[in-house]
Amino acid sequence: MGKYFGTDGVRGIANLDLTNDLAYDLGRYGAYVLTKHLNGEKARILIGKDTRLSSDMLESAMIAGILSVGCDVVRVGVVPTPAVAFLVKDQRFDAGVVISASHNSYEYNGIKFFNHLGFKLSDEIEEEIESYLIGERTIEDTFTHDKLGHFINRFELVELYLDNAKRALKGNLKGLRVALDCANGATVGLAKLAFEDVDAEVTVISDQPNGININDNCGSTHLDQLKYLVAHDEFDLGLAFDGDGDRVLAVDQHGREFDGDKIMAICAHHLSKNDELSNLTIVATVMSNLGFMNYAKDHGFMIETAPVGDRYVLEKMLEGGYSLGGEQSGHIIFLNRNSTGDGIMTGLILAEAILQSGQNLATWNDQIPRYPQVLVNARVNNNRKNDYQTIDAINRKITLIEESLHGKGRVLIRPSGTEPLVRVMLEGENEVELQQIAQDLAHLFEQYLA
Repeated sequence: MGKYFGTDGVRGIANLDLTNDLAYDLGRYGAYVLTKHLNGEKARILIGKDTRLSSDMLESAMIAGILSVGCDVVRVGVVPTPAVAFLVKDQRFDAGVVISASHNSYEYNGIKFFNHLGFKLSDEIEEEIESYLIGERTIEDTFTHDKLGHFINRFELVELYLDNAKRALKGNLKGLRVALDCANGATVGLAKLAFEDVDAEVTVISDQPNGININDNCGSTHLDQLKYLVAHDEFDLGLAFDGDGDRVLAVDQHGREFDGDKIMAICAHHLSKNDELSNLTIVATVMSNLGFMNYAKDHGFMIETAPVGDRYVLEKMLEGGYSLGGEQSGHIIFLNRNSTGDGIMTGLILAEAILQSGQNLATWNDQIPRYPQVLVNARVNNNRKNDYQTIDAINRKITLIEESLHGKGRVLIRPSGTEPLVRVMLEGENEVELQQIAQDLAHLFEQYLA
């Protein structure tokens, strides 16, 4: 990660960390880098945003920066992140921009780019943009007179995105009662429309954005409201999106969470029956639950694991030609349909999978095990947090723990990328026992890496 770009674009508190000046520079330099090899043709860049208060302000600054280097802007307004990813490729834009901080609270915002294929930028391209931001490079070209860009509004393009999501279904959802939590974010209006168009009976909550209530005790990070509604009003399932609509989690009729691992399991069954699961493989992350992994293998699916982060899941999918991948958090990628996680599409496919299976979501929830996971942070010397691999006492302890779990648990060690911490995660059948073992192992890390 560089000075500005993190794991998912540039983020910070709006007007403090992520200022208008920075947004202008990101628009200017990002557009220049992304389009400077287009043989002198004016580039077309698509821009969308979520509902948070600062999005209008940052959008205006971004547009000004993009126009200043001769690129044209097409503005689609408030749309989910996957809408921009899909439309960039489908409508042959040269790049796309989303202004959103995803699941974060309203005071944060972010800016992320997509290339002409609808994929997030490579590390190399982000580093090139940063070289302009920090003054290592400068733009030598002059953009005046007719070389400036202009922008137009094309709010109707979102209909093409919704059509693509609905085309993932083989039939309709007639007879299904669905509750949707739109997190007061980018899926407001659109998710309801998508499900109603395929004949589901729909009730929506958290669909009144006011600029500051995005993700506020709602959406995929705060499921309590949805759990209560689904359990007490006889819905077949509930779906909760995050602020920018690239994630979704489900709730069964008993008000229990159905996470991204379990969504991938049921979708794998569904896709395989329709010959749409490439190599019968699911791409998960190292944090995916061992219960899910064992279940998938027991039912004939192969698991490929990637580091945590949707960009790493996508890389693994592209490398192996796989069609389904995702994370526990509900960021699920159907690569034959879109180039990034798509909450609305995932919800539609999950709903159809339930209908066609003849089993309700609660039954699926009971069938797919989820082993307890315990996470303890060990506070260590920031310069030594990766040294554990060379310390015999730590590695012997990890080996003994894994042997004691008899194949029904595991140890996962993840040094933090930003803090002086080593994250010690244990997974197994006995949560109380795991908690004590994890505490003991974390103390060992602190003893040797202080």
